[in-house]
Amino acid sequence: MSDKRQTASISDRLFAMLQRLLPHHLLSRGMHWLARLEADWFRKPFTHWFIRRFAVDLSEAEETDPDRYPSFNAFFTRALQPGARSIAADPEALACPVDGAISQMGNLHDGQLVQAKGHYFTAAGLLGDRAELAREFSDGLFATIYLAPFNYHRIHMPCDARLTEMIYVPGRLFSVNAATARTVPNLFARNERVACLFETSFGPMAMVLVGALFVGSIETVWAGEITPPHRNAVSHRTFAANGPSLHKGAEMGRFNMGSTVILLLPKNGARWDPGLEPGRPVRLGMPLGRTAPGL
Repeated sequence: MSDKRQTASISDRLFAMLQRLLPHHLLSRGMHWLARLEADWFRKPFTHWFIRRFAVDLSEAEETDPDRYPSFNAFFTRALQPGARSIAADPEALACPVDGAISQMGNLHDGQLVQAKGHYFTAAGLLGDRAELAREFSDGLFATIYLAPFNYHRIHMPCDARLTEMIYVPGRLFSVNAATARTVPNLFARNERVACLFETSFGPMAMVLVGALFVGSIETVWAGEITPPHRNAVSHRTFAANGPSLHKGAEMGRFNMGSTVILLLPKNGARWDPGLEPGRPVRLGMPLGRTAPGL
């Protein structure tokens, strides 16, 4: 698929320069504390300001009254009403795991993914310098989906799968918006992230949950909150043959504040819908592509 990103502007570079000077983890720890504060003097005015600032639509939320959430984080990670999203029913359809917008998607070439025009990063770097894992996705597919502040922030499974490994990779917490992607090399392989490896009917699949500025917390349904604490070394956990199995559409994790999900799929395991391209909004459950044997 074509790369429609524009080159970085002067304002993009200034924004990236400012971010390099910020104490990323200190700011994220502060936001982590504030987001869980249940005091009305903070919770109510901040939640209402956020709704106005980012035009948040609560009509599909399970709880539509913002004042009934016990904390800002509870509001931010709000559940949807049952039936608010339709999960692609075709067993060969890959369902979109989140509400958001496509940053980039296409094929890996020489183990590299497109970050933005003129910027690439490696699958090995994304997976914590695990070259043997990256080889499983050589010449495969990738999709990078950005979650904006107004989006629903729970993450769901694109297909039936069994968890085989989870990798925590420490790093910075740059913003992951388009301006930063155009200016910060190896952005998604530099930020703190959690890579979840699955076995599926069409081969291995990776779902990488990438942290960002003020995104001080990533959690999964099987491990709970993984970060914080922020650590200095890569850690991983493997799962036996009876590891957690999740069905398509099931919740697998969430961002406590917003960020990015990157999908990695094996060569000849699937194809993306040709109508998708960078910049297009997507919704949880819509078809992203098809898996083998329905190619």
